[in-house]
Amino acid sequence: MVDLLLERDWRVTVLDSLATGRLENLRQHRSEPRLDVLEMDVCALEPSSSILNDVTYVFHFAGMGDIVPSIERPLAYMHANVDGTLAVVEAARHSRISKLVYAASSSCYGPDPPVPTAEDAPIRPAYPYALSKYLGESVVLHWGQLYHLPVNSIRIFNAYGPRVRTTGAYGAVFGVFLAQRLHNRPLTVVGDGTQTRDFVHVRDVARAFWLAAESTHSGHVYNVGGGQPRAVNELARLIGGDITYIPKRPGEPDCTWADIRKVKGDLHWEPTVNFERGVAEMVQDIQAWADAPVWDAASIATATRTWFEYLAP
Repeated sequence: MVDLLLERDWRVTVLDSLATGRLENLRQHRSEPRLDVLEMDVCALEPSSSILNDVTYVFHFAGMGDIVPSIERPLAYMHANVDGTLAVVEAARHSRISKLVYAASSSCYGPDPPVPTAEDAPIRPAYPYALSKYLGESVVLHWGQLYHLPVNSIRIFNAYGPRVRTTGAYGAVFGVFLAQRLHNRPLTVVGDGTQTRDFVHVRDVARAFWLAAESTHSGHVYNVGGGQPRAVNELARLIGGDITYIPKRPGEPDCTWADIRKVKGDLHWEPTVNFERGVAEMVQDIQAWADAPVWDAASIATATRTWFEYLAP
């Protein structure tokens, strides 16, 4: 997002507690005079804060991710993702911003949504991370409705791309596979690998956020995905290396697939980054995962014990 905004000649202020974020992600902009980075927790934002003075657009990506840690630490997730969002919208309400765009999660649809999944599909969050992100979205839309704060929300499906790193918890498949490939370990594919995911490149995600900010549409929710689900086996083949199969986790969807007709129609957005090219770029930059955790079947079984305990039928 920062890359896109600087390319469009905007002045950018980043607020990040660095609890899970990495300053290294902005290293290419370290001498950029139009970029300010403030190390702070958004939960500490006050309604009267001067930080949002003269700000045009707010892109609210701050929060905690990952499934298993949210089951183990639900209060921390509610604080970061709900209380943090409350602080952001209140500060925005007392400023003269033109639009706030919230980063929501497709996990709100639950483990077995109708596919392709439209924005009006049933909401069935299955774990605290999904619930906290949906509650955050509800706060944003409520502030838009009641206080006339200009807002939109984007439910991101399976985002991938440069500088997408795990927090250290077992989670996103790209980070797991790339670290394994770099260290010549087998790729751990869950189940039989035929499950599909709607991967969407971060450059396309950033462009969707920009269009949602610029648009005259307000108070809307948009699904953003690649629109063409890919099998996990296909991803493993593109990354390369040996494969080992591990037990499927309960409550894990067989398919994620965004219905992107609304975002195409309202915002004239569609994905542009070819999946094969996007994966090849990440493999080319595989050294970026040199210090990422390297998982194997045994360590994954330990890390996901809570998942099996609470999400099993």
